[in-house]
Amino acid sequence: MALPEFSMRQLLEAGAHFGHQTHRWNPKMDRYIFGEKANIHILDLSQTVPLLHQALLKVREVAARGGRVLFVGTKRQATDHIKAAAQRSAQYYINQRWLGGTLTNWQTVSKSIARLREVEAIIQGGGVGLTKREVLNLQRERDKLDRSLGGIASMGGVPDLMFVIDTNKEAIAIQEAKKLGIPVVAIVDSNCDPDAVTFPIPGNDDAARAIQLYCDLIADAVLDGLTEGQVRGGKDIGASERPPVEAVVRERAPSGPVESPIDGPTGANY
Repeated sequence: MALPEFSMRQLLEAGAHFGHQTHRWNPKMDRYIFGEKANIHILDLSQTVPLLHQALLKVREVAARGGRVLFVGTKRQATDHIKAAAQRSAQYYINQRWLGGTLTNWQTVSKSIARLREVEAIIQGGGVGLTKREVLNLQRERDKLDRSLGGIASMGGVPDLMFVIDTNKEAIAIQEAKKLGIPVVAIVDSNCDPDAVTFPIPGNDDAARAIQLYCDLIADAVLDGLTEGQVRGGKDIGASERPPVEAVVRERAPSGPVESPIDGPTGANY
């Protein structure tokens, strides 16, 4: 495997260059803005490309040394992509509401995770000795806990790196990571504060195609790092009964002429 490759063309086709309406911008993003079209800020993808590459290198480095990567994205457009990418790369995710103290109060969160496992065990055991109503209440409790904690139930401790979609929506998560010294890789749209994260990646954080592209690249970088870590450890990957999953690099065939970064507001954030 190798570090996942991507191109500016892919970013353009995914609509990663479209920011928000000009009146919604964060002045700190000025250095990452190429211009504007129809009152929409256009992000400078010539800066996005090297910054995304740098972020992928960091993700691979963390995965190669056995670190844990936490994918975070609770907005509707991101939930499925965040979960799929984390599961594909054998990492962890939060795609529902972030519970305050998830990182800074890990001991309490661990107790809730233990409760989730306890309830699951009871349900899987058939709820022996319990009434139908009690079993139903346990199922509801299990579902609620699983929505909030299912993606981090096996994390075993705070992550070594966090990947975030939409820094404004996940501000509490970023604050907790910063307090604990956990590096944060994040997509920063034109209305975000790039200084709040360790590895900012200028890009549209609302378009589903763009979010999928980011998540796929981060997951591929994790898989590359896991493979590299096994090779460093002297493991014969080819002789393994369960070799690491190869990342699938999606080739996106152009569907037509690629627009200039300032042509047409299709896919823009409104």
